[in-house]
Amino acid sequence: MFTFNANDLSAKTHYKILTGSIIPRPVAFVTTKSADSEVVNAAPFSYFSIVSATPPLISISIQRAGGNQKDTARHAIRTGELVVHISTEPIVEEMNKTAATLPSEESELDHTSLTLAPSTYVSVPGIAEASIRMECTLYDHIEIKDDDGAVTADLLLAKVAGYHLSPEVYDNSTGYLDAEAIQPISRLAGNDYSKLGELFTLKRPE
Repeated sequence: MFTFNANDLSAKTHYKILTGSIIPRPVAFVTTKSADSEVVNAAPFSYFSIVSATPPLISISIQRAGGNQKDTARHAIRTGELVVHISTEPIVEEMNKTAATLPSEESELDHTSLTLAPSTYVSVPGIAEASIRMECTLYDHIEIKDDDGAVTADLLLAKVAGYHLSPEVYDNSTGYLDAEAIQPISRLAGNDYSKLGELFTLKRPE
């Protein structure tokens, strides 16, 4: 067993250990809109999870680059709106293209074959090809700081205002979603992703 004092490790080492051990991670594919223009930003984030069902809250942590806030965080904070999509096999190649670093005034979607769909509850459009999308409003924004007080990440808590679920993945009669039909992809470490593997069931103890 290797034992490390966290205070002795570099940020790069922390990144390697955390992203290599907390796996698999679902990938949020997020669209936001600039407060100053109609440019729609799209980007994937794997620091993503559920926070609460009452109210319906999800979390996305967006790391800063050199202390600079990323477009997704900046837009969501200023407008208070975002659309979160579940990343899946059918769209993963196009989703990956949006991870490119581009000028703020340029939409990543212009470099993909993905198309926009109007939203019902927020002004930010979603991705038409996504089988699951959640229209959200910003519930809270928490600045994550290092030991020196420098902000290193923006933690967004987003409240779901509405869901759009493809009939291929959602059973309206039972209210359940079909994991295999969704074909979710998850993030591992480095450039690696994984698909949904073997499923098994364990009942909780009474």
